[in-house]
Amino acid sequence: MTELRALTPHSSIPAEQSGRDRRQKRLLRTFLPELVQLERQLAEAPEFVQTTVAGRASVQDMDLPIYRVDLGSARPDVPVLLMVGGVHGLERIGSQVVTAWLESLLARLGWDGHLAALLQKVHITVLPILNPGGMYLNQRSNPNGVDLMRNAPITAQDRSAFLLGGQRFSARLPWYTGDPEQGMEAENLVLESVIQELLPGRPFSVALDCHSGFGWQDQIWFPYAYRRRPMRRIGSVMALKLIWEKAYPNHSYHFEPQSAHYLTHGDLWDYFYKQVNRENQGVFLPLTLEMGSWRWIRKRPRQLLRLDGFFNPLVPHRHQRVLRSHLTWMDFLLNAAASHRNWLPSQDEESMLREAAIMHWYRDTR
Repeated sequence: MTELRALTPHSSIPAEQSGRDRRQKRLLRTFLPELVQLERQLAEAPEFVQTTVAGRASVQDMDLPIYRVDLGSARPDVPVLLMVGGVHGLERIGSQVVTAWLESLLARLGWDGHLAALLQKVHITVLPILNPGGMYLNQRSNPNGVDLMRNAPITAQDRSAFLLGGQRFSARLPWYTGDPEQGMEAENLVLESVIQELLPGRPFSVALDCHSGFGWQDQIWFPYAYRRRPMRRIGSVMALKLIWEKAYPNHSYHFEPQSAHYLTHGDLWDYFYKQVNRENQGVFLPLTLEMGSWRWIRKRPRQLLRLDGFFNPLVPHRHQRVLRSHLTWMDFLLNAAASHRNWLPSQDEESMLREAAIMHWYRDTR
């Protein structure tokens, strides 16, 4: 492992710095336990699991690491699975789900020969906490007040939802896009750097970004959010949906483009999808898991008295259920990436699936 910084002060460190480190460690245990748990998890990972600090986020005189975890084949021609969590600091459950899946994966590597063989055919990259500063502050945005999911250089082609679709009035209001002249925020530049290094030239890659939000059920969203017309690879999304539903017919996810709900400015995955597929002959499918938080609130209405109660399950048994309920979907994406040649449509099949997708998702927008 490289650059895995321990939070325990070394005996040779001056007393003033040692005291500062102890205070930081205490603050992180209180306000960012997800980062402490992740560091412990990575410290015990097998040697072939590569951990690096992809960037840092500054908050209250602290530089918080943005960890990147890589495992699987190092060959540049194998497919990639990219897992991302913690884009919105308030939606801690997204980061916790990614970390739970990573923990399961690392534990299985000690005995699961089938998994070891699978990892010879695919590469996995995980960014469990992209926005540690926002998570530390228990806010949706990063420490600069910018909503990272509204910060990419892409503009909605039609009227977006007021405020919700991204606003430039003030960082004190939610969904602030940031100043376009300043470019993307540091956290998004980290993600962009990882994507540009990792995905070009690959035959297939899929990303899953885990969030929670208002809704009665869990949803899988895919681009676009900036327009209501379908993406170029919509037939491949339909193919992925079909093999998932055949393998797991009793699932509870609802697949749809984000534009079915509202349009937004600056959507990260719209931007990266267009960027990667413009330069690449392969297929890149970015997906977003939106965990429906209304169910948790309905079963425990007093969660409304806490800001984090809007977006996270607070009852322990319900929290544990959420952590385990998405493991099957995430394992499916890993297997689908490794076996993409067995289901990814040919050119003729793509045309047929595209028409089916348009009838299924875009019939009312034609």
